[in-house]
Amino acid sequence: MRMLKHLYATTLMLTLSLGLLLPAAQARELPEFTRLVEAYGPAVVNISTKQKKSVHGALPKGLQIPDLPKGGPWDELFRHFFGEGEGGDKMPEHEARSLGSGFIIDEAGYILTNNHVVEGAEEVIVRLSDRRELVAEVVGTDPRSDIALLRVQAADLPVVRLGRSRDLKVAEWVMAIGSPFGFDHSVSVGVVSALGRSLPSENYVPFIQTDVAINPGNSGGPLFNLDGEVVGINSQIYSRTGGFMGLSFAIPIDVAMDVVAQLKETGHVSRGWLGVLIQDVTRELAESFGMSKPAGALVAKVQDDSPAGKAGIRVGDVIIEFNGETVHYSSDLPPLVGRVRAGSDAKVKVLRDGKTRTIKVRIGELPVEDEMVQASGEPKKIEADRLGLVVSGLSAEQRKQLEVAEGGALVAQVKPGAAAEAGIQGGDVIVKLNNRDVADAADFRRQVAELPAGRSVPVLVLRRGGPLFLALRVPAD
Repeated sequence: MRMLKHLYATTLMLTLSLGLLLPAAQARELPEFTRLVEAYGPAVVNISTKQKKSVHGALPKGLQIPDLPKGGPWDELFRHFFGEGEGGDKMPEHEARSLGSGFIIDEAGYILTNNHVVEGAEEVIVRLSDRRELVAEVVGTDPRSDIALLRVQAADLPVVRLGRSRDLKVAEWVMAIGSPFGFDHSVSVGVVSALGRSLPSENYVPFIQTDVAINPGNSGGPLFNLDGEVVGINSQIYSRTGGFMGLSFAIPIDVAMDVVAQLKETGHVSRGWLGVLIQDVTRELAESFGMSKPAGALVAKVQDDSPAGKAGIRVGDVIIEFNGETVHYSSDLPPLVGRVRAGSDAKVKVLRDGKTRTIKVRIGELPVEDEMVQASGEPKKIEADRLGLVVSGLSAEQRKQLEVAEGGALVAQVKPGAAAEAGIQGGDVIVKLNNRDVADAADFRRQVAELPAGRSVPVLVLRRGGPLFLALRVPAD
């Protein structure tokens, strides 16, 4: 009996000891950021700019300036943008200030930040953690990646350590330092939520998505890993309120440093160019192309005199691999092409007519901008076909307006039916049906009559100057 009591007491003591030790062990496993902040926080800077702007100060009807402290920076900002209240008149030119963050990347005084922080600035002022204020030179900017390279002249500058964003893993701990709402050297932490994110207006940056709290003023600040290395530049947030909602995006440092190297060398950034307009492959399109699942980038247009055109890439090809890297989504392709230097050769694997082939392409240099002309015309109407379409030929003037060199049938009306369900709209120009060119309206009607009943077929249309593939399910007869 005494042995049993002794055994029970020993077991109870061990249980209590383990219970006390377990929370301590778990606590020790949590990341420690204090040393990182102490070591590399001084290399993070506050950036303000001065620029002249002419502002139309009119709040939308029914809205008023929020109740902000008089004379504060945000009160001044609202009144500069919106005047004194509802229906304000145009404000005179004034000196605007923007706030952002940045970080010093070397002892020569080079600083990285976002392009949108310094865009249009007449003067850029950098404030260090030791309260020094320095006027910075804008070495170069790259709006496509939203990166700006600055330089200051000063001694004893603290610098960050640069890491490799390609080594990041989802769920890895990361830390941001910046000046949200002007509060210098604010620290926020979180994890990597996703990698290689594509945003609607940013085709050449595979963003790092995190849940680190980012707000206005954090732009341009560094994103650190647990080794104290900068792995990204905090750039954007997704928000319906203007404030942080759990989704923030950072430019990978690998992308940024490639931009830095080019800005230092030439003052501008050159990117690779393939010369195709692409779209995602949907489930319906995958079925129409005979693919087992949606994947790759569907070529909707090959631009004239482009590297893709010269190499033999065709409309309707599905690009599934570029230089050995798999293209899962159409958004994967632009960053892969963009980081290839102009004049280099690349291998592009495409799916064509159910078979794969590899095409060698000499990559060109991305043009500054591509403009599309939007136009519409009133065609002569004819009867609807089995798809519910009313189509006609195109006049010479319509071809000029719509940039259709030859072929095509103009959609005059879409009635309920297969075409409407596929998303075809009035004003579209149908240029391919089931992978066959459409010569004119009569040819289109002949092809429609020959379509296999009950199957999905791809149709290529030109809409407002841009090409678009749609999957059309032919009605059963």
